[in-house]
Amino acid sequence: MNSPSSHFIHKFRHSSNRQDMATNEEEESPTELNTINSSAGFLIVSPDKLSIKYTGLGQHGHDVGVVQSNKPAPFKRHAYYFEIYVKDAGVKGRVAIGFTTDNFKIGRHPGWELNTCGYHGEDGLIYLGKRQGETFGPAYTTGDTVGAGINYDSQEFFFTVNGTLVGTVSKYIKGPLFPTVAVHSQNEEVSVNFGQEKFAFDFKGYEASERNKQQIAIEKTSVPPNINYRLVKNYLLHFGYEETFHAFDLATNCTVPPIYVPQEDGVDVQDTAYALNERKILRQLIGKGEIDAAFAKLRDCYPQLVQDDKSEVCFLLHCQKFIELVRIGALEEAVKYGRVELAKFIGLNVFQDIVEDCFALLVYKCPEESNVGYFLEASQREVVADAVNAAILSTNPKHKDRLYSHLEALLRQLMACCLELRLLNDGQGESLSLNRLLKNNSCKRIKKTG
Repeated sequence: MNSPSSHFIHKFRHSSNRQDMATNEEEESPTELNTINSSAGFLIVSPDKLSIKYTGLGQHGHDVGVVQSNKPAPFKRHAYYFEIYVKDAGVKGRVAIGFTTDNFKIGRHPGWELNTCGYHGEDGLIYLGKRQGETFGPAYTTGDTVGAGINYDSQEFFFTVNGTLVGTVSKYIKGPLFPTVAVHSQNEEVSVNFGQEKFAFDFKGYEASERNKQQIAIEKTSVPPNINYRLVKNYLLHFGYEETFHAFDLATNCTVPPIYVPQEDGVDVQDTAYALNERKILRQLIGKGEIDAAFAKLRDCYPQLVQDDKSEVCFLLHCQKFIELVRIGALEEAVKYGRVELAKFIGLNVFQDIVEDCFALLVYKCPEESNVGYFLEASQREVVADAVNAAILSTNPKHKDRLYSHLEALLRQLMACCLELRLLNDGQGESLSLNRLLKNNSCKRIKKTG
């Protein structure tokens, strides 16, 4: 099914899940130390699995008391962080904190082996997969709180001491990474905080600061002075919001100085003014739930769109008519309408689940509170109106394949770029969330005006 309305069939089906899914990428996080995969001969783990104490002699490089977390660091987010508290630096203070992979050679310090990273307390050196360390930060000892984190956006490891950021190093290691702690001299003892207690480092503030850096970089990007206004105008015209377009046009003509923009920029007002009045009227009718009137208008102006009564546009309109009858409590009429109009689509796989969900509205005493109650939301009418609008635009011989407004095309390109970037980082990092970005920008505007 390749018609423009196919896109809206998908939207109609998934209206209940249209909230940004990127904000719901739940992952398991480390909660305790892994007592199975540890160098148990050289350390003991406390009963709560959040502290370790060295029990070896610390005479050579293969008797390190080292332990990983029970789960790898979650990676579908902006950053991850954990801390250790050095209860006792022991005889030599050979405590280390860092990250290792699932095939890490237990019994060695993090950072000494390939694909590991470790910040060592004895000398403040950072070890990145080799025995020779590099100058990095201060040494740390008894009473210090040390943190290790991963910034998935910048692809860097970062470390802290007593709540202060020490520095960052490139994250060269691929794959899942486990928070790892090591002790290597008599009486060394540390406890681990995976977030069960407040961190000494302001991790949330760090994340906010990093996001703010991104926003500042974005805002420095140069764009033509009035390109945003042209994109908005194109959007309003594309969806048939005629009155809003004229009001916006009037307001921006008074406040935005005209500039010359080459025609090839693709933001042409005339392109999307096609059938504007008809599209406006149909959007208003569907928005008010007047589906019979919408059908009549289409038969009068665009009969080819409703000639096939099993087309996607007809299906969406019939579904919405059924929903409107349920909305006003005309259940007997809804049953009759469903038997005549919706029954035609039973057996067609692409429509079957939607038909079943529509009929399910009849089962509930309060359908708006049911798991199919989203059908009764006003946003559902918008999906149908958008589908009809796109179908009319497809009759424009000059631009019949233009399904999206320029603003939507731009956002889709942005999403594609972000997904590609995330793939290059092995799927690590935060998904682009338009809802979150809009919410954050809204909060910033409120603070500025407050």
